[in-house]
Amino acid sequence: MKLKQDISIGDNLRTLRKKAGLSQEEVAVKLQVLEQSISREIISQMECGKYSIRISVLLAMKEIYKVKSMDDFFDGLSL
Repeated sequence: MKLKQDISIGDNLRTLRKKAGLSQEEVAVKLQVLEQSISREIISQMECGKYSIRISVLLAMKEIYKVKSMDDFFDGLSL
């Protein structure tokens, strides 16, 4: 059974990536250095809300984007 994503943080991921001054390709490379096998295409799908994100990837993105809190990924979303 496939789980359906109920809330998309894709727009926030895109905003945080751009704020960090990184392309999707650059993020993919940085994730691979952090032992997260994620392609640029998967990052694109995450930002479009079409791919469920593993917590380990989100934690790596927190480091890459240099955000202070995990709350930044959920900013403005009604949970």
